[in-house]
Amino acid sequence: MKYYIIAGEASGDLHGSNLMKALLKQDSNAEIRFWGGDLMQAAGGTLVKHYRDLAFMGFAEVLFNLKTILNNIKFCKEDILQFQPDVIIFIDYPGFNMRIAQWAKEKGIKTHYYISPQIWAWKENRIKAIKRDVDKMYVILPFEKNFYEDKHHYPVEFVGHPLIDAIQNQKTIDITTFKAENNLNEKPIIALLPGSRKQEITKMLSLMLSVVDDFPDYQFVIAGAPSQEYDFYKDFITKNNIKFISNKTYDLLKIAHAALVTSGTATLETALFKVPEVVCYRGNWISYQIAKRIITLKYISLVNLIMDKEVVTELIQDACNTKNIKKELTKILDPEYRKNLLTNYDLLEQKLGGTGASEKTAQLIIADLNA
Repeated sequence: MKYYIIAGEASGDLHGSNLMKALLKQDSNAEIRFWGGDLMQAAGGTLVKHYRDLAFMGFAEVLFNLKTILNNIKFCKEDILQFQPDVIIFIDYPGFNMRIAQWAKEKGIKTHYYISPQIWAWKENRIKAIKRDVDKMYVILPFEKNFYEDKHHYPVEFVGHPLIDAIQNQKTIDITTFKAENNLNEKPIIALLPGSRKQEITKMLSLMLSVVDDFPDYQFVIAGAPSQEYDFYKDFITKNNIKFISNKTYDLLKIAHAALVTSGTATLETALFKVPEVVCYRGNWISYQIAKRIITLKYISLVNLIMDKEVVTELIQDACNTKNIKKELTKILDPEYRKNLLTNYDLLEQKLGGTGASEKTAQLIIADLNA
C-alpha cells in the first residue's frame, strides 16, 4: 500500500514516526511519503517537507504568513496527485490538514485522521467538515470518543495515547555518562521546555530564565528543540547554572527534578515522566485576545483537561511573570506538594489507557484498506 502522511509539528513528528514503524512492520510492501520531521525521516519513507517550514503559531502569525501557507497547500496537492496514495493519514495540524482532506475527498482518495483536531476546544463547527471529509478518525484522549459519538453522532476509534508507548520504548541511560557528556553537574535539574517554534521559544525562555538567580542550588537545563540550531539558543545561556541539551528532551526528563513547560504535548510528556511541572504560556497579544474569546476550556494543559481538574498550575499570559513562576516553582520543589502531584500523575496514566496505540492504529488503517 502507498501511504501519504502529513504532520506539521514536533509532536506530530513523534507520533507519526511510531505510526510509520507500525505500518512498515505490518505491511511489508508499504511505501510512505510524508510531511514531518527528523523522527519520521529516521523511521523510513520519503520526506517531502520538514515541519520547521510549516509551523506558524497564533492567529496573527498565520495572517502574516498566508502566502507561504497557500503555496504549501498547492504544492501538497500536486505532490499527492503525483504519488497516487491509497490513503492520506492526517496527524493533528487541522488548519492545513482539513483543507487537504476536503480536496482529497473530492478526488476520491481515502482520508484517515490520526490524533483529532481539538475541536472540543474551539472551532467545534469543524465537525461538519470532519463528517464530510474524513473517512476514519482515531482519537487518543478518553473524553474525545464521548465528544464525537455522544454529542455529534460520528463514530471514532479510541486507540489510547501513543505517548505511553513512546515513553516506555525509551532506552535507559547511564546518568553519570549523560551528565558528563552534556556538561551537567550534580545539582538537581530544573528542565525548561519552552516549545519548538522560534517565536514561542524566545518569549517563554526569557521568562523561564528570569528566576534562575532565585534558585542557586539547582541547574536550569534548556531542552533544545530538534527543529532549532544551537546558535539560536546560545544568547540565552548567560550564567553558569544555565545549561543546554539539544534534541534529548526525554533523556532530560528522566533525570529532571522539576520542570517549567510551555503548554502543549510537552505538559503531558512531563507528567508521564513523573516530573512535577508548572505550565507557562504567554503568546502574541492579538492572538491571545482572539483566542480567549472563542476558546471556552477551563484549562490549557492536557494534564488538567484529561483529569478535569487543576493538577498542575497554569500561568497564562499576564499571570506568566517572574514573580508567579518563582512562587509556583518553589511549591513544586516542596516534598509534600510533590507527593500529592505524583499521585495525580498515576491516576492520569490510568485514564489514558494501555500501550499499543500506534500498532492498533496501523492495524485499523490496513484493515480498512483491505476491506
